[in-house]
Formats: sequence, C-alpha cells, structure tokens
Amino acid sequence: MQTLENTNRRGFLKIAALTSGGLVLGFNWTKTQAATALSDADVAALSGAEFNSYLSINPQGVITILSPNPEVGQGIKTAFPIVVAEELDADWTKIVVEQAPLDTKKFERQVAGGSGSIPHSWKRLRTAGATARQMLMEAAAKRWNVPVSDCTTDKGFVLHSGDNRKLSYGELATDASQLAVPTNVKLKEIKDFKLIGTSIRNVDNPKITTGKPLFGLDFYREGMLFAMLQRPAFGYKLKSVDSAAAKAMSGIIDVVTFDNNIAVVGKSTWQVKKAKDALKIEWEKADTLESSADHDRILKELLDSTNATVRRKDGDVEAAFKSAAKVVKSEYQCPFLSHTPLEPMNFFAHVRPDGVELVGPTQTPELARNETAKLLGISPDKVTVQLTRMGGGFGRRLKADYVVEAVQVSKMMKAPVKLIWTREDDMTGGSYRPAVRYRFEAALDAQGNMIGYKLRGASVNAGNATREDNFPAGSVDNLLIDSADHKSPITTGPWRAPITNFLAFAEQSFLDEVAQAAGKDPVQFRLELLDKAKQKPVGAIKYDIDRMKGVIDLAVEKSGWGKKRGADGKPVAQGFSVYFSHRSYVAQVGEAVMQKGKPVLQKVYSAADCGVIINQSGSQQQVRGCVVDGIGHAMYGQITFKDGVPQQKNFNEYRLIRLNEIPEVEVHFVQNEIEPTGLGEPSLPPAGAAIANAIFKATGKRLRSQPFIEQEEFKDILS
Repeated sequence: MQTLENTNRRGFLKIAALTSGGLVLGFNWTKTQAATALSDADVAALSGAEFNSYLSINPQGVITILSPNPEVGQGIKTAFPIVVAEELDADWTKIVVEQAPLDTKKFERQVAGGSGSIPHSWKRLRTAGATARQMLMEAAAKRWNVPVSDCTTDKGFVLHSGDNRKLSYGELATDASQLAVPTNVKLKEIKDFKLIGTSIRNVDNPKITTGKPLFGLDFYREGMLFAMLQRPAFGYKLKSVDSAAAKAMSGIIDVVTFDNNIAVVGKSTWQVKKAKDALKIEWEKADTLESSADHDRILKELLDSTNATVRRKDGDVEAAFKSAAKVVKSEYQCPFLSHTPLEPMNFFAHVRPDGVELVGPTQTPELARNETAKLLGISPDKVTVQLTRMGGGFGRRLKADYVVEAVQVSKMMKAPVKLIWTREDDMTGGSYRPAVRYRFEAALDAQGNMIGYKLRGASVNAGNATREDNFPAGSVDNLLIDSADHKSPITTGPWRAPITNFLAFAEQSFLDEVAQAAGKDPVQFRLELLDKAKQKPVGAIKYDIDRMKGVIDLAVEKSGWGKKRGADGKPVAQGFSVYFSHRSYVAQVGEAVMQKGKPVLQKVYSAADCGVIINQSGSQQQVRGCVVDGIGHAMYGQITFKDGVPQQKNFNEYRLIRLNEIPEVEVHFVQNEIEPTGLGEPSLPPAGAAIANAIFKATGKRLRSQPFIEQEEFKDILS
C-alpha cells in the first residue's frame, strides 16, 4: 500500500490500495480555494496588522480580505477579494474571505443592484491591494537595507532581485503596517495579472455544499422568537381579526397588529405557521380593486392617450411616415412577474434600549439601517447591520419593507425576533415587475431603409417604460419615443435588469419584423443601422457603436449565423438579438428545431463585452444564469390579479422553466482591457428575443406576448 498525505488537512490527498488491488484517489476539491468566514475564536487568533479597510495580514501569513458588498449570488464575495489579492500578489490559498458588516465610514456603495458593484469599486480594490504590497516591499527593503526598486513580490513573499533572499508577508506584516501609507501606488499592467481572468471557485462553495449556516434563513440566536405576518391583498385594509384560536395554540407567544398587518409570534416557525393559518380575518375595500382584465384595458387606452410624455424626438417623424413606402406596426405585451428568490424574505431584529441589531439578507443594508432609524426615531449610528448571503434577490431585496417589519415586531415584543415570509407571502406580497405594453411603428423607404421609428411604452407603475437613448436611437433620422403610466395600488419595483428585461424582447423582436419587411437579413439590418449611427449620427448616442458591433461579430462567428444545417440538411432556425444595458453589450443567437410539430429550443450562443473578466468561472455562470432566467420568464412566468388578489401563490401555479427545457448555453467574451462593467444583468434582456426570433424562423409565427406559453396560437405547440 502506498499513501501520500498532505500535512495540510485542507489539502488532504490520499492514495490507498483496495483489497481488489485497485486504487482509490481521495482529495479535498476545495484545496485551491480561499477560506471563508471563520469562527470568532479563529478570527481572534488570526488577528494581525490592518493595512486598510479591505485587508489585514497576521504574523503567520494569513491574509484576511473583507468583502463589503452584499452577496446575492452574483459572485461579488469572490470577485472583490480576487481583485485585492491580484494587486497584493498574494497566494490565493492563504486568503481568508470575510463578509464585512455595513460600515459607511470604511466603505462606499455597499449595495447589490444595477450591476454596479465592480464598476464602482474596481480601482478602489486594486489600490487597496497595491498599497499594502508597496508597504510590504518598503518594510523588506528597510530590513535588507536595499532600495525598494530592487524588491519584487510573488505569492505572498517579497523577493530581493539581487540574491535569493525573501521574506513572507507574515514576517513583514507588523513592520509594514507601521509605515506611512503611500499616496500614489503603481497598479499592475493587465498583461501581468495572475489571478484576474482565471477560473476561481466561489469562496462560499464549501459551506453551500455542506449545508453550513450561511444564508439569512440559517441565522439563529438563542432565545429569539419567530414571527410571520398576514398582509392584506392590494386595495384592502384590515377590518377585524379573531386570534383567539391562534393564541391558544402550542408555542404561540402573542398575536399583534400594526400598519394593516397581523403578526403571529411564537417559539418555532412551524408553530407560528399553523397559528397564522388559524386566524379568522375580515378585510374591507380601501382602494380600487384591480384585475388583470383592467390592466389589459388600461394599457391599451394608454397607447392611444394624448397625454404621453415625450422622452426623445429627432427629426420630422410625421413627414417620414407620410412619405414611407411601407409602414410596419406591432404591439408587444409583458405581464407582472414575481421575483421568486429561492430564499423567501426574512430578517433578524433585536431592538434594545441602547440600539438595534439587524442580521439578514439585504441588497441595500444602508437603506435597512436608515429605515429602521427613521421608524424608531433614533440616530442611524445606533443601528448595526450584519450581512448574510442571499438565496436570490433579483431586485426584491433592494427594498427594506421586510426588515422594518422585523424591527416593528421586535419593538412590540421587547425581544429578538426572526421574521420569516412563507413562499405564499413572498409571491403575493409584491413587489412585482411592472406590466407593460409597447406599440412600435417603423417607416421604410423604397430601398428598405428605416427612415422613421416610433415607440410608446404604456405601463402599470413603471414610470418611464422606455430607454429612449438605447439603440436604435441615433441611427434613425426621424424618431419619437414617449411613455404613459398608470398608478396602481399594486406594488412594483426593480426586477432583474429593470425595464430592459422586457423592453429588449419587444425592441429586438420588432427589429426582426422590420428587417423581414425590408427584405434584409436581421443581423445585416442592425449592422447597417449602426454604420449609419457612426457615419451620420442623429442626436445623442449614449452607447458604444464599436463595442456593440464587436459582440454582434463574435456571436455571428461562434453561432455560424445563417450557415448551420441540421442532421436533415435543412437550415437551422436561428434568431438574433443584441442589447446594451448596465454598461455592457451582449449579442445572442437562439436556435430552435422542430420535433413532432413543436419548436424545441436547442442552443443559445451568448457573446458579451463587459470589459476585463475578473473570474472566468463566475462570469460564465452569470451569463448562463441570465439566459436561463430570461428564457424561463419569457416562456412561462406571469402574475395575474382578480380584484386585487394575486392568482399565483406558489410554484404549483407560478410556472418556472424546468431542467429538461433549458437549452445548451455557449458563452464567449470579447477580450479587451476596458475596465469591468456590469455582468449580473446584461445577458438577460436579449434572451427573450433571441429565442422568440428563432421560434419564428422555425414556425413562421411571431411571439408578441409574454408568457409565450399563454399566447393563443402557441398554446398547443409550446405546452
């Protein structure tokens, strides 16, 4: 028997002979990962010299990097430390990553939203790592009595170029931390990156895969109470509640009411859930009770309204349409959607006489703190917020309503409280993606050139349902974009890639219609518009034409656009889409094949330009997740209402995409040295149109309403 065992238990490697004479190889697949979130005792033992808000190094050489932004599944808890470690020239396996609490003095923009975390912090993170590296080299140079210019670094060591001397960061940490902080440090050339651009596993993988406490629902504090709320449907208010039966149930502490809500408080989640179901509640009308039929009517009326707000107007639109050889006109519709994160809303709150402790999953910890302070009439510095990992958010956790609810219950009970929403609470309690209907019109001349373009967005609680400066704006001589909005008691809010998540589907599907009417290839039609925008721009152009053309070219190349043939020798039905959002550019090609008379999604090619890629692994998964999310909700998702009451309350009624319905997603990135832009959202908007246009190629039928599964002529072939 031969045994090889790494003395480091984290990197355990063992080869042992089996009785059958074979070999078994065992290893710890997390060996090359950074460590995460140690116990309080471990952290105390590792405490060392603090170099800045982001990192510290202890004498044993362990580097602790704080990741300040909320982790919602976008990989920021891994990406931020990678950037710091890159400039620090650290050994990634020697790094401990900790989630930082809310601290507005040390950090800026502790928010997860708008795909803005990396663009905002890119240079700050690099500077933090480079500053510490410079200080470590200065400490080594001082010990060796040599110029700093003679020193280099590699994987946690300072090296002297003149001989074989080297000192570990741990040996230098204390001395280095006492030096003056340099005000101007040199950052690495991108070509010299060692970590950035490689594939690095998520630092939370070990906890996720072994079920260790990590998410908000995992948080537990000895002696805390559990609470659930019953909230009114939209347009109703509380008239009366009979809670006698609920209060008499085992484990129930109390039933209290506040702000039109009823809170059941007890000793366990299950006891509270059963008691909540036993409440006898009477609601009464407080506002207009809207149904989905009302929304359909309202949106159609808004499309014909004379009170729309003009968002952008270029040229003489009316003259262009009067002189047109051909006019193309279509309407597209998108429903309300639930965010449906896997982890429902929850939060821990402990309101004490001396302050408030908050712990849980939030995309906006500063908002949670400020709303708590406002509610209680105290200074925000009396409120602490500890962040947990989130089991999804997609914009829902940008709001702090569920945090404030936990604070209110804690205050009333004078005890620490963990508030938990059920799935039904989560799906019926808002806040939803707004419902929108679009009307597009395009004027073509005799040569098939688009000389006029109109877009009106009619929405329920979206405000401006357009992005008036996005493509094709700037490429059309005569353009009018306006919007009209209906205010509803139904609460809405940001949903992954706000507005563009459904606008991109409508715009890119309509451009395919226009290309068909013009007798042009859909890709070539868009490229001609971009060439026009570059050569003879009309009005402001707020997108990068060359970057958009770059992703188009990459998607065309990788997908074999227009050239692919199936096993039967016939052309593969391909659909194209390209979009700019959150500072990034994404082009996608969807492919559909007919099987037993039904179009089946086969593959999606996605080409993205988001600047420098920090983590190849995380970036690939972000794009794939966006594509699947975009396809799934375009195909199946919707929330409908009857007299203010949501009709879909759980996943048995709210359709999500299933594993066997997910096509292969092939991801490619444009290679450049542009500072990183957003990636958590930009690949979602173009997905719906890419597959809708592919299905049109396969069937000859246009998909103009989401969810596709409910479009009348497609019910049989898409179900």
